[in-house]
Amino acid sequence: MKKYGIIGVVLAGVAVICAFTFGGHNKVDRLLMDFPPEADPVAVGNKISDRFLKQWHSQYGSPLRVNEPRTQVTYPDVCTWLGGLWFAQSTHNVGLKERLEARFQPLLTTEAYLQPKANHVDNNVFGTIPLELYLQTKDEKYLEMGMKYADTQWDAPAEQELTEDERLWAYKGYSWQTRLWMDDMFMITAIQAQAYRVTKDEKYINRAAREMVVYLDSLQLGNGLFYHAPSAHYCWGRANGWMAVGMAELLRVLPENNPERPAIMAAYLKMMKTLKSTQNEEGMWRQLVDDPELWEETSGSAMFTYAMIVGVKKGWLDAKEYGEAARKGWIALCGYINEAGDVKAVCEGTMIENSRDHYINRLALTGDLHGQAPVLWCAYALVTDFNTNQ
Repeated sequence: MKKYGIIGVVLAGVAVICAFTFGGHNKVDRLLMDFPPEADPVAVGNKISDRFLKQWHSQYGSPLRVNEPRTQVTYPDVCTWLGGLWFAQSTHNVGLKERLEARFQPLLTTEAYLQPKANHVDNNVFGTIPLELYLQTKDEKYLEMGMKYADTQWDAPAEQELTEDERLWAYKGYSWQTRLWMDDMFMITAIQAQAYRVTKDEKYINRAAREMVVYLDSLQLGNGLFYHAPSAHYCWGRANGWMAVGMAELLRVLPENNPERPAIMAAYLKMMKTLKSTQNEEGMWRQLVDDPELWEETSGSAMFTYAMIVGVKKGWLDAKEYGEAARKGWIALCGYINEAGDVKAVCEGTMIENSRDHYINRLALTGDLHGQAPVLWCAYALVTDFNTNQ
């Protein structure tokens, strides 16, 4: 009796520990799982994906340019398309995956003229789509096309005449497409990470990591945020969003022993801390992240929310603290989606200018793919186990 009494006490103790540990863990998990019907990530992800498939290729994501002739597939389309493929795979939605793949087929034949030239970060990110299709289908026809965009980001096409700055970056071992704009930290890291996933050749992920550290060293402020560019001293929301997503995406693929990983992780954590403090009561972030007088903007808010969801699920961020922030952000974003599946309050395409008025006066669009894409990424992140899906 004494023997079993001791065992019973031990087992009871273990049960209490498990109840405390896993009970708390489940409570945190519920922050990113149990949502009101209007914020159900599967329903929202399907709605945004369906909306994308009903439209033809956009002109830099803008519904304002719907009647202009298309000259190429643009990066906002690519970002939405990629999110749709990720979402379809995570939800095992074969029908959606097939529809997204079918949309790509004309680009191999009758719409081949819409394939972007491999001459700019915004163009080379196109390669993420065929590489994702290759990962999901193992169809070799996608592999060569996608790798062309990854490889030419470092080795310029023969016909490409480089500027002095481009040659200097290439000489130092970086992408000749380096320009120190925040957007690049998704455009470059996304295609190089995809190439690494496909080939398992670490040169691709090492390139992305070294490139990221150059941008961090050059541009990150003491509070973790970023100016739009060295010549534009304003913390524009979407520019910071590209960096937040770029770091989260890179970190979830980057090997643990990569020498650049500690610096990237430290920069990511610093940024997340400031983002949490600048999130408003509703759960949104402003057009200029650190300017409480500006309007709430959805594309940057969605990117920040995505970066936090990934961080919580990967265990980089405190699960309760940042899980609550991510949950608040997601529910707030869902309130900006109309019946048609269009996201409202998306800042129009914005070039660099060192003027607060420049950012204040940007149009807030509805249905612009700059906003559709990151909301879809959030839906994907909420239904994905990032510890098994890299």
